[in-house]
Amino acid sequence: MMPVECDVRVFEELERLLGEFDCMTPRTVIDELERLTAGTGAEATAASVGLDLAHGRCRHRETGVDYADDALVELARTGDTTHVVTNDGPLKQRILAEDVSVISLRGQNKLAITQP
Repeated sequence: MMPVECDVRVFEELERLLGEFDCMTPRTVIDELERLTAGTGAEATAASVGLDLAHGRCRHRETGVDYADDALVELARTGDTTHVVTNDGPLKQRILAEDVSVISLRGQNKLAITQP
């Protein structure tokens, strides 16, 4: 949802930070975006863009948990990811506690990596 909410070209920024990368999105995140697109207003628009990007640019991954944040933490805990992209403060702390880097917004429309 970052491209709409924060005017960030997420994939260009990820390439700038990481070089070549493989993007994976937990199925629960896809499910959450689908639910949000059913609404109206800016959040629904942002979710729709996020969903299009996730379908077009990311592999989808089942995790066995029902909540999107928990799925991201599970992937970090099991070592199935080296970075998680989020602007959510509490989620950021949970990911860092699993010794996984977090990529989040710094400044107006640039991403930066926070190491654990």
